[in-house]
Amino acid sequence: MARAILRGITVSVGIAIGPCLFLKRRRQSIRHALVPKDRVQEESERLARAIEEAAAGFERVRSGLPPELKIQRDILTSQLMICQDRKLGSEAARRIREHRMNAEWALEECVTQIADTFSRLSSPYIRERIEDVRLVADRIQTRLAGAADALFPKMENGIILATDLTPADVAGLSKGNIAAFALEQGGPTSHSGILARGLLIPALVGVLNLGEKASQASTAIVDGLSGRLILDPEPAEIAEYQAMRERFAEYEKKVRKDAALPAETEDGERISVLANLENMVEHPDIASCGAEGVGLVRTEFAYISKPALPEEEDLYQEYLGMVRAAGRHKIVFRTFDAGGDKVIGSRKAPPEANPALGLRGIRFSLHYQDIFRTQLRAILRAGVSGNAALLFPMISGQDELKLAKSVLNEVKQELDAEKIPHARDIPLGIMLELPSTVLISDILACEVDFFSVGTNDLIQYSLGADRDNPQVAYLTRTLHPAVVRSIKLVVDNAHSAGIPVCVCGELAADLYNLPLLVGMRVDEISLAPQSIPTAKHLIRQMRASDCRELLREALSAPSGQTIGNMARLALYNRFPEDSDFFTCLPDTDIA
Repeated sequence: MARAILRGITVSVGIAIGPCLFLKRRRQSIRHALVPKDRVQEESERLARAIEEAAAGFERVRSGLPPELKIQRDILTSQLMICQDRKLGSEAARRIREHRMNAEWALEECVTQIADTFSRLSSPYIRERIEDVRLVADRIQTRLAGAADALFPKMENGIILATDLTPADVAGLSKGNIAAFALEQGGPTSHSGILARGLLIPALVGVLNLGEKASQASTAIVDGLSGRLILDPEPAEIAEYQAMRERFAEYEKKVRKDAALPAETEDGERISVLANLENMVEHPDIASCGAEGVGLVRTEFAYISKPALPEEEDLYQEYLGMVRAAGRHKIVFRTFDAGGDKVIGSRKAPPEANPALGLRGIRFSLHYQDIFRTQLRAILRAGVSGNAALLFPMISGQDELKLAKSVLNEVKQELDAEKIPHARDIPLGIMLELPSTVLISDILACEVDFFSVGTNDLIQYSLGADRDNPQVAYLTRTLHPAVVRSIKLVVDNAHSAGIPVCVCGELAADLYNLPLLVGMRVDEISLAPQSIPTAKHLIRQMRASDCRELLREALSAPSGQTIGNMARLALYNRFPEDSDFFTCLPDTDIA
């Protein structure tokens, strides 16, 4: 057996086998010292020079990237902007002046404060942006120490194991240079995942105890199907995974070839398969994966990747690019969805004991209406150029929805008065993420044009379990009977009112759940671009009548494990002639 088998989170699917290298990032030791009064100005200037040199380093790497590495270039651009953010430098300089800290100490204190703020946020995507701030600070600390930036080791089809990686680390990599990577840090929405998907290589993040186990390993297998890292595998394991890798490559080639075909069951029922997007850099993959539109644009990226609040024109240009790239296909913009304890410009909301139950989603937007109105104006203006739709997150009831709609109507009237073209009749939807909205979905269906079920939060709030807390993570089962029944209720109420329903989040991304969603007559699913070809391939080989029978049995099942086993068995029975097919599906949470 292998010397060690570690579990992680798959951010890019596939299988890689090869020599591995544990990359230990050498962080600069931070010297703490008090600066004499007569050297405070000199110390501030030393910090400013280090920031300029670090920014120049980011720019050199970015400008040297070939055109095909657009993802790396865009991420490096956002990190360059953090480096050039005056707030970071001015806050560190203030500490030098007022507390006579040396530059290294002052910068470290600033980053610690930022990290503490980000760590309390309710959005995992926003929390993970601290990686960028730490990276930028490390580059500045390197310059303060008078050292050069470390070069990434050159490998040929090797596997990189590390605590974390940065865009600068992997800027020169190509698919032939590296076969895969596995990281101890990071989450599903981290830049590392975006980079891996752009390079089309398997990758895991959040691999527990990686640093402890991997430093002496010489060979590794990255199993991006089941989320496993196998260190120093036995020859028999290598042979088994080599065969599995070949089967997966053939399977992936087959489903990608037919990705443009519609997702229509054998008995003629159609479901639209859409893509989730973080930002513009993911658009190239959408063109090739067969997505029939964009079911969810997480607009937080524009706020988190920039050093200050974006202006209306900046947002408009970004959204316009997305709308034009989507062409005739629908693209749904979810308004800003973050916790209220995030620093917004010069303002900071009062600290909250439980941000997940506090000022987030539409509550935040209604509290900071200037931010909300600016974003609405940009979306409405961009919507003229394509098939855009608008989505409000975290709606809890009718009164909240009506207040948000009144703000939207006021913004439309302002644009009319200013004679600015905009999408007056833009379709409006709401995210159903709370039990309260599920229970009154019949009422809310009369107020909007479509529903989007946010299953990640719906599971969390329905089961009262924080999915980011490992002590209760076992409770956050996607197929808990309460969750299945909730989605079915939402679909029934929506269809009674004549509006469509989209399901997004991990429940839709888990391909073993597809028969249940087809059985519910869900109109659309929205998932990561990488999963779309497989989802469409599966749906085309299902019979909707069989799926409805499975759903009928699942609605009376007593546990999530029972429902999960039923869903898996349904697929096994549907494809008895090709058992290898199931080795190509990620073994995700079906229990």
